[in-house]
Amino acid sequence: MRRLAHLNGLRAFEAAARQASFALAAEELAVTPAAVSLQIKRLEDYLGVRLFERLPRRVELTDAGHAMLPLLKEGFDLLAEALARAGSSGARRTLVVSLTPSVAAKWLMPRLERFTALHPEIEIRLDTTTRLVDFAREQVDLALRYGAGRWPGMTVTPLMSEDVFPVCSPKLRVGRRALRHPSDLAHCTLIHDASMPKASAFPQWSAWLEAAGVTGVDSRRGLHLNASMLAIQAAIEGQGVALGRSVLVADDLSSGRLVRPFARRTLLRFGYYIVHPVRSAQPKAVAAFSAWLMQEAGRGAGAPDERRRGRQSADAGS
Repeated sequence: MRRLAHLNGLRAFEAAARQASFALAAEELAVTPAAVSLQIKRLEDYLGVRLFERLPRRVELTDAGHAMLPLLKEGFDLLAEALARAGSSGARRTLVVSLTPSVAAKWLMPRLERFTALHPEIEIRLDTTTRLVDFAREQVDLALRYGAGRWPGMTVTPLMSEDVFPVCSPKLRVGRRALRHPSDLAHCTLIHDASMPKASAFPQWSAWLEAAGVTGVDSRRGLHLNASMLAIQAAIEGQGVALGRSVLVADDLSSGRLVRPFARRTLLRFGYYIVHPVRSAQPKAVAAFSAWLMQEAGRGAGAPDERRRGRQSADAGS
């Protein structure tokens, strides 16, 4: 008869190995660090091997710990999948989609009604966050992620590429100080999107001005906002000029709420991707939503190609 010994110890070991800390594992499991240490010690005694090296202010996995961790994580993922399938067998479970607040507000929400009209049997719940989610632990079915397309162990599908260019309210294109040339930015407030990681391919104003050959403009001044949708909204309200991301400003450009004062654009090496576990608890719903996303993306920006992805080595948030 199959049995699983020391389940609490296994949970404590996996959390401590992932967090590289007994204290953080204890916080995650809602127990004390001493309890985590004791559970792992009992597991080590049961196995007859040491799983961690206890060092001053930190812990490190031993060779035995490194050997056990991948299979244990896979086992926990399978247990989570089994529970999810059991929970959805009697009643339909909501499809949980993870994405950033800006992408949700500026791209997905204006289109989502078309999906519900096509698939009224599928309920959607949006989980908006700027961090990378743990699919199994947070019961997320699918994510829209922005990056270079490398998330090991996941099914990753290119969705959209992205350009960056200045955008502003139409009222900044008229009057005595109307924007006609990039050098006119010296008289405008620059809106900075501080949400984009500096390690990403997203250009800051300094890089855009240099590429446009503009001098005499202080690229550090202006309005600094920590969300892309706030930067876009500030531009719509005429508070200055923002570097707009083509995916996020497409609807505002189409409606005339925003205009492009200059033609120069920067093609980004990052793009948007559909990401979900290889084994999904709701494969039909995930497939239907993924196909619809690809259809919607086909109305505008195209999918990132392999050449563009190959030039970037690090991934940004979801």
